[in-house]
Amino acid sequence: MSAPSTERTEAQSVASDAVLTALAVGSRPEAPGGWSASLTFWWRAMLKIKHVPEQLFDVTMFPIMFLLMFTYLFGGALAGSTSAYLQQVLPGILVMTVAMITMYTGLTLNRDIQKGVHDRFRSLPIWRPSTLVGPLLADGVRYTLASTVILVLGLVLGFRPDAGVGGVAAGVGLLLVFCFSLSWIWTTLGIVMRSEEALMGLSMMVLFPLTFVSNVFVPPETLPNWLEAFVTVNPITLLVTAMRGLMHGHAVGGEIAIVLMISAALVAVFGPLTMLVYRRAA
Repeated sequence: MSAPSTERTEAQSVASDAVLTALAVGSRPEAPGGWSASLTFWWRAMLKIKHVPEQLFDVTMFPIMFLLMFTYLFGGALAGSTSAYLQQVLPGILVMTVAMITMYTGLTLNRDIQKGVHDRFRSLPIWRPSTLVGPLLADGVRYTLASTVILVLGLVLGFRPDAGVGGVAAGVGLLLVFCFSLSWIWTTLGIVMRSEEALMGLSMMVLFPLTFVSNVFVPPETLPNWLEAFVTVNPITLLVTAMRGLMHGHAVGGEIAIVLMISAALVAVFGPLTMLVYRRAA
């Protein structure tokens, strides 16, 4: 064998050993668990808010507009004074506002799918539901922020919950549980619908009757019989009644139990359904 050939062989051997040495350094990291992966996608959603803070307008400016507008438009006519009306309408405005922003869960998911981001996520060796659970947890931060804005403004305007801080915290907690479960509906539709516009149109068609045709603004007994029957069984009505009771110290154990059962049913139905359509879209 010639000298150049020998040198080339030795060089190839040295290069191969160097590559093997580099690849063998350290132990292979463990695969991320479901909770760890979900928190990673939660932090991704938080970073998006950090870099595009304008997307928080729906949880800051809209709640302020709704509370001021409805309190001062309807307060004198329906309750005789804005102060008296505020005690009843604030929990309702809180439910209406937070329930309506749950649609953005599906809109964000639909936008990522249209851009091809989720094609990359599905190729990663991670717990598959984490790409959905993480953004849902991030939306919980948005719901909490919207609730805080409304409560702080309500206290400034004269809202005084008889049950104190504990009652308010329990009411907000119940609201967050319900809205988290409601978000699974829009997550499912966010995968199925072909565009953001179509998803927004469908969600508004569902949310507007649910939130406005309820007891948020007026008592159900003041409505026509056929409309009262719908309002009475409306989940939003049950949630508003439960929150008013928790915040003002009334007995609402039955309504709380029904709201929790509805929330559990929504997650039980739309959680697996979301994963089914998510896998089929892969």
